[in-house]
Amino acid sequence: MMVLEPDFAALLGPAEQSVEGLMALEGTVYRALEGRRTIRIVRGGHGIFVKQHFGIGWGEIAKNLLALRRPVLGAEAEWRALRHLQAAGIGAPRPLGFAARGRNPARRQSVVAMAELCETASLEEVARKWRRRPPAPAGKWALIAAVADLARRMHDSGLNHRDFYLCHILRHEKTGTLSLLDLHRAQIRHRVPRRWRIKDLSALLFSAAEAGLTRRDLLRFMAAYRGRPWRALLEEEADLWRVVERKAARIARHDARLQGRLKVPVAVPDGAR
Repeated sequence: MMVLEPDFAALLGPAEQSVEGLMALEGTVYRALEGRRTIRIVRGGHGIFVKQHFGIGWGEIAKNLLALRRPVLGAEAEWRALRHLQAAGIGAPRPLGFAARGRNPARRQSVVAMAELCETASLEEVARKWRRRPPAPAGKWALIAAVADLARRMHDSGLNHRDFYLCHILRHEKTGTLSLLDLHRAQIRHRVPRRWRIKDLSALLFSAAEAGLTRRDLLRFMAAYRGRPWRALLEEEADLWRVVERKAARIARHDARLQGRLKVPVAVPDGAR
């Protein structure tokens, strides 16, 4: 199977317009893990990221199944997620091509290509800067609202990320808009189940700990994410946010720097009345 956008295909040589050719592309290696790698190539003056999956083997498949996790077998999930977000009008790299070969799930090879997002900064970088130099309140609140809106629209579209950390959200320097990255584990359904919303929200809370957010900031996030007054949420959904807090704290136990910084307003905080 192979799908290439016409403008991307025009940048490839004849030998590269095949599964074998795409799997053999070489470029600057950004990430190399067992069974897959991410490279950046430049064609026609434009940066393109190519993720090549070489098969994960039966051992890795068994390990994931024994841990009750769905194994990521290739680039298909990211290709579908990119196209889904594009159709929903949610920021993400533009999908340029996808190809796959082989029926054996342990050896199946696949590749996805996407346009590079230029002049951006990850929100992980922004959070670190905030810790050293707190931003003006208006700017901070605007970004919190934008992240909450992104999370809401993503979940309302039926997609959950499974790695919803600040490092996977980019802010465009000129427009201030946000885009999602690293969607190789994303899942798409008619409706995102509660457990997967919680997983995404707890990962986001964990990764935002270094930003020095206050409880009032988190109330703003909750209200923007749910589109309802925070007072009503604290009365009706306190259990949801307690679970989010506990899961975020479990993640933070592996990072001593963040312990003690994770606080979710499951009760009305002092000064917020």
